[in-house]
Amino acid sequence: MKHTYKTKNTCSRSIEFEVENGIVRNVKFNGGCMGNTQGIAALVEGMKIEDVIAKCEGIQCGFRGTSCPDQLAKALKSVE
Repeated sequence: MKHTYKTKNTCSRSIEFEVENGIVRNVKFNGGCMGNTQGIAALVEGMKIEDVIAKCEGIQCGFRGTSCPDQLAKALKSVE
């Protein structure tokens, strides 16, 4: 199932992703630092939702109080 999550306090505007049987697929960040967000998307492809959340939740980007990986964790928690 395809999902879109509107991010908060990051350079990326939203995250599109799919979840199939608890597995993360086809992550795409809209906006943000292209190299970093493409890297995150590639690294989490095929991982279990709970593993992505465990690795990405709480990562900070400067003074923002969140980051693109942290926002991905929040997005995945919203569909768990």
